Amino acid sequence: MIFLSEQLSARPSALWELVKQCGVDTTVSLLQGAEQEQRMFASVGDGKLLGGYTDGIIPWSFEGIARDKELFASHGLKMIGIEDTAPMDLVRLGLPGRDEQIAHVIEQIRAMGKLGITTLCYNWMAVSSWARTRTDIVSRGGALVTGFKVSDTHEMSRIAEPGQYTPEQLWDALQYFLDSVVPEAEAANVRLGMHPDDPPLQEMRGMPRIMNSIENYRRLLDLYPSKSNGITLCQGNFALMTDDLPAVIREFGARDAIAFVHFRDIVGDASDFEETFHDAGQNDLPACIAAYKEVGFHGPMRPDHVPTMYGETNEHPAYETLGRLFALGYIRGLIHSIYGKPQIQN
Repeated sequence: MIFLSEQLSARPSALWELVKQCGVDTTVSLLQGAEQEQRMFASVGDGKLLGGYTDGIIPWSFEGIARDKELFASHGLKMIGIEDTAPMDLVRLGLPGRDEQIAHVIEQIRAMGKLGITTLCYNWMAVSSWARTRTDIVSRGGALVTGFKVSDTHEMSRIAEPGQYTPEQLWDALQYFLDSVVPEAEAANVRLGMHPDDPPLQEMRGMPRIMNSIENYRRLLDLYPSKSNGITLCQGNFALMTDDLPAVIREFGARDAIAFVHFRDIVGDASDFEETFHDAGQNDLPACIAAYKEVGFHGPMRPDHVPTMYGETNEHPAYETLGRLFALGYIRGLIHSIYGKPQIQN
């Protein structure tokens, strides 16, 4: 079963009410003050940090997550997953101090298990996040989309020097992480979903990247075979790794490896691409939904990286409001067309 969801930070806003009006009542959320909430716009947009909790509660603790869950519930939203963790860069790079950071992730996983939150999206992009070289490309009807060109990355500051870190160092660190964390996730009934590198290149700003190909995702799953060691199938990035996205969905779905879906599309290739409206990309999105049905995908799916539309500021590129509402309606329509319209409950 697909749970059409939206990514929300635990900071109430009008978006909470709008997504409910679009028929969405589940969220795969960020944690106030945790790694990804603070990092999401560090390389795009205004780069402003949102700040952490003012009451000193640790975001990834049981107390912090329970409070977020209760806050969402008070607004009619069910928290079914988290797209955020405690800081993990020492873990990703295999550096001293990683055991303490892993302990924080385990603390979060145990808390999620106790609270019935079953999906944890994480990534292996060290000291960085998703990267774009443009955030104001004019698209359909004057909407603004983000884009990336390798040829323009010379303007981006380096985060590592050549040879400072290696791909095998990241792989070894990932094995260490999975050996430590997957047994805890199994015990807590939590599925880990590894997000792709965005964009999926061999390196970014001097830092090597490893979650950048279909073959490397096969390697990830083979490092620790377990339902709790899964993937976040971010379609925009996987579409830059393959020219047959439905086939990839069927392959990983057959392994029951898809924990979470970011439903989006692009035009171009990994070295030069633009985001698009969900109905205007280069992939067959109805065929993707059909593939999810075919493999029996069960988990959250949310729209991702939407255009900035008329009247919006573009302060948060790819994450303004109107494009999300368009995307939710489009995805719901695809789901109904493939799965059948659900019975209306009075």
